[in-house]
Amino acid sequence: MKKSLLQPVVVGAGPAGVRAAQTLVAYGVRPVVVDEAPRAGGQIYRRPPSNFKRPAQTLYGFEAARALAVHSTFDTLTNQIDYRPDSLVWNAQSGLLDVLHGPTQTTQRLPYQQLIVATGATDRVLPIPGWTLPGVYTLGGAQVALKLQGCAIGHQVVFMGTGPLLYLVAYQYAKAGVNVAAVLDTAKLSDQLSAMPALLTQPAVLFKGMYYVAWLRAQGVVLHSGVRPLHVLGQTRVQAVVWHDGEKELTLACDAIGFGYALRSETQLADLLGCQFAFDPLQRAHLPERDGAGRASVAGVYLAGDGAGIMGADAAEWAGELAALALLTDNGVAVDSARAQVLEQKLRQLRRFRTGLERAFPFPQNWAAQAPDDLVVCRCENITAGELRRTAQTSGADELNRLKALTRVGMGRCQGRICGVAAAEILAQATGQSVEQVGRLRGQAPIKPIPIHLVHASAPGVNA
Repeated sequence: MKKSLLQPVVVGAGPAGVRAAQTLVAYGVRPVVVDEAPRAGGQIYRRPPSNFKRPAQTLYGFEAARALAVHSTFDTLTNQIDYRPDSLVWNAQSGLLDVLHGPTQTTQRLPYQQLIVATGATDRVLPIPGWTLPGVYTLGGAQVALKLQGCAIGHQVVFMGTGPLLYLVAYQYAKAGVNVAAVLDTAKLSDQLSAMPALLTQPAVLFKGMYYVAWLRAQGVVLHSGVRPLHVLGQTRVQAVVWHDGEKELTLACDAIGFGYALRSETQLADLLGCQFAFDPLQRAHLPERDGAGRASVAGVYLAGDGAGIMGADAAEWAGELAALALLTDNGVAVDSARAQVLEQKLRQLRRFRTGLERAFPFPQNWAAQAPDDLVVCRCENITAGELRRTAQTSGADELNRLKALTRVGMGRCQGRICGVAAAEILAQATGQSVEQVGRLRGQAPIKPIPIHLVHASAPGVNA
């Protein structure tokens, strides 16, 4: 196929999407790049508004050079691509993407022949009583407030959960001058020590994580490991958090909480595209299948970055470039095959480190058994853990979409993006099955909320 006949669309302008677009342009192809954010960079390298003047070193810390490299790369591409910021892909079918352009609140249908899906990740949430109080944020939400809006979520903030992001966000907040009251990690020190051989395969990344911890300690931030969060206290907003340290129950005053349990892939678009999924025990999630170069099970669809499996920002850049090379190869364009092999090798080598991270910050597998019946799991529809358990036991529902149909869990604004992980864990515990066996919530359009009048406007043949 001639390069001029290629019509690739890249969804997402984070590290994976930026490198995919750069690679396509380098081979003489002009892609369409659609991104939900107003400026490229993704969550990890999220760019503040143009009139926001905090230095990159303050915003991104050790990652400042990488962030600026991604930003400058994309800035040089804007005249060579069809860039559509502030644009949400909310549906996909039959070679067409439904795209909501935020500023004008209009939706258009965008045709594609080849598609690189680089939709990134979001927080993996396991709720506790009180998590719906004002002042409780996910770790990613806390990070957005700091990077995009230049403000903190509170004056005395507790960060809790587990995963590398826990310490990164705590470091970023403390570095910005916020009073970080404590970091509460459900992982144990023994978990991290047992993972050290695998973590040492990426010594530079390991050093950065150790530096964050050491810096926080040097600043007097209290770090607790092996904790079990119990509940959040407050009437009209957060006043304190209660947790168990393995021996006793403790209470700490705070006015905001950032929490999360590592990240989960944003897979809804891949689902709507008809990609096949398989369960990944390491990530405890059903993920779209892809080959080593990023080819999905659907012809013409390529998957790159954390949206197809959590591997981190460096891996996302490599995967974005590799997916673009695969796309070009599949369409008869001669590419640097040696470079493709190098990228595949880098990704293979990183998988051992990724395994180490899961061992260092394990998923709290007893969370569902300890969740009280009155815990709100789905805040959109106000569905509790007890309601999910009773429905599963009385109706025989042993599959997640069946449970959704009977209880409305995952039918609200978040479409299961927030509550889906917790609902699956509750169902697995209630029915004595594995998380793999209870399945996953199927993707539904719209992926994210859109104005209701635009649903009609997006009907075939209509272009709002």
